[in-house]
Amino acid sequence: MSITIVLCTIVMLLLFPSCGGKSKQMGEAIVERDSLPSMATLDVETFISDSGVIRYRIVADEWLVFDRKRPSHWSFEQGVYLEQFDSIHQVEASIKADTAYYFDKQKLWKLIGNVDIQNRKGERFNTDLLYWNQTTEKIYSDRFIRIEQPDRVVTGYGFDSNQQMTDWIIHNMEGIFYIDESETAVEPTDSIQ
Repeated sequence: MSITIVLCTIVMLLLFPSCGGKSKQMGEAIVERDSLPSMATLDVETFISDSGVIRYRIVADEWLVFDRKRPSHWSFEQGVYLEQFDSIHQVEASIKADTAYYFDKQKLWKLIGNVDIQNRKGERFNTDLLYWNQTTEKIYSDRFIRIEQPDRVVTGYGFDSNQQMTDWIIHNMEGIFYIDESETAVEPTDSIQ
């Protein structure tokens, strides 16, 4: 019995100094679960269907889903490109932005930075901030917007449109600049011999 006590004492004395060394530094535990995405996907290309028909294509370098954040949302902080298809899968409109957020419960897109949209009529829209409410089927902004049409460029502040971007209005119009295609066309020249 005394040998057992002596062996236990020796083992404890040998292990005791190893427990008292420097403590390892560790990062703080993540307390708030909502600060982490529930899904993180890189190099995304996905299709979204409506009633079994493919309607949209989304391309993004990074797609984060924050389902526990309030409000819950999808995050495309490295940019997003979205195409909308007609019933025979032809691209009828496209949207590009530096950053985008989709608030899934509200069905609301918030597009930020170099927002570039082309509608089915060939009109091109440029702004820094745009909202697309899929519930009300409205697109709007309170920022500067530039709309390029085949024959003119329209600029102003504040904008409302249907979601097809075919029936739009600018609230504070700055100007309409007509494009004269005959002045911009290049005249053919005689070849040099």
